[in-house]
Amino acid sequence: MSTSAPTAAHPRGLSTLFFTEMWERFSYYGMRALLVLFMTGATAAANPGLGLDVPTAGAIYGLYTSLVYILALPGGWVADNLWGPRKAVWVGGWVIAIGHFTMAVPSKFTFFLGMAFIICGTGLLKPNVSTMVGELYPEGGARRDAGFSIFYMGINLGAFFGPLVTGFLGEQNHWHWGFGAAGVGMVLGLIQYRLGEERLGDVGVLKGDATAEEVAAKSRKFFGTFFAVVAAVVAFGYLVSRGVIPVTLTQIAQALGSAVLVIVALYFLYVWAFGRHTAAENKRMAVIFWLFLLVAVFWSGFEQAGTSLNIFARDLTDRTFGSWELPASWLQSVNALMIIIGAPIFGALWVWLERRSANPSIPMKAGLGLMGLAAGFFVLAWGAANATTDSLVSPSWLVVTYFLHTVGELCISPIGLSAITKLSPERRVGQMMGIWFVGAALGNLLAGLVAGLLETMLPADLFRTVAMIIGGAGLLALLLAPQVKKLTGGAS
Repeated sequence: MSTSAPTAAHPRGLSTLFFTEMWERFSYYGMRALLVLFMTGATAAANPGLGLDVPTAGAIYGLYTSLVYILALPGGWVADNLWGPRKAVWVGGWVIAIGHFTMAVPSKFTFFLGMAFIICGTGLLKPNVSTMVGELYPEGGARRDAGFSIFYMGINLGAFFGPLVTGFLGEQNHWHWGFGAAGVGMVLGLIQYRLGEERLGDVGVLKGDATAEEVAAKSRKFFGTFFAVVAAVVAFGYLVSRGVIPVTLTQIAQALGSAVLVIVALYFLYVWAFGRHTAAENKRMAVIFWLFLLVAVFWSGFEQAGTSLNIFARDLTDRTFGSWELPASWLQSVNALMIIIGAPIFGALWVWLERRSANPSIPMKAGLGLMGLAAGFFVLAWGAANATTDSLVSPSWLVVTYFLHTVGELCISPIGLSAITKLSPERRVGQMMGIWFVGAALGNLLAGLVAGLLETMLPADLFRTVAMIIGGAGLLALLLAPQVKKLTGGAS
């Protein structure tokens, strides 16, 4: 009997976290697929929407998806200092479920209140379930990489099935049935999380030497500050809705995007000037800042899937098959399916290139990812040039676009956690990981704002413009990749 089998096998707790993440992503992507369609749907329709214009809906979408990422920062802090990741995931999951069920109640107030719950709950759950996966493999190495690969398969299974279920219920029956179904998915994930908790051992339990009194003091300070900020945001929103503060949601989203960019730039200037790092460490953090900019550009295009591409699928794509019409939101599942198929292929490709000393560097992969994304938008611009409300185009234009976007994602996504852990100074790994999340948040915010341009631009012109900007950024990234690689000091 071999004694190596237990070592080679994955921890039993991986299945618990796999299905927790799968159901959370089912709920998130299921709701996301309906979001813009519901907000821009006519109020007088048989299945009434909110009747918002595209710029307003895009701004709301951008604010929502960006805040999900931004709140991962305090969510991680709560887990590290107050609850531990295990409790943070449990509480976060229930807050998410409450949010979806709140959205299932048909009113504008409950719609926005539910979104606020989901933002807070996802901020608690999303970063901490990944943390626990890492804790299952304290030895690190290839076994941990394989564990994360299995875990990410759960993400994409949830992202594949979520829009299919919520899209069928939401588009073809009632929007709020779809929102409620997303909540049911999250509850199923929580049930299996609790039933499989014993498999986790002591993974996710709060660690540290702090006493109960010290933890309680930290908790009072954190939640006092948190609820004060929430109260301020609610008061601000009320004043805006009443016209006391004359700003639009689009202007708020633009201001948030500018503020995020300035804050990140000031943070890097601070750590370069006063962080007491070596010259080599400062150079590597310069690479992280460059990757932050590139990933923000990438997600600003990729996240058009939930906004402008979703609207294109609804309004300009022929989805009829005989007497049946394919829900527009079902096309949101194409990317996840292609990731499931393509991830093993790309994983094998990187290994094959590594063996031949030809694996692209971190900056090169970022550039390739942007070029794949740009190619997808050029294809869709071509298809959209022939699309009118009287002459709909084939869904194959979107399928090819999503294929190229998936290729881009599979190029750029592997550089995330790997790049941060390789390039960050040891005492700033957590902060730099936060910067990576903020880059995704900024990209999501920009995606919503860009989609709002459909109000004044033809789809073909918008997609062509996006393709040229992203393609230009990708070309610049490829040209600078050799120089940027030198700054890594061999870490890429």
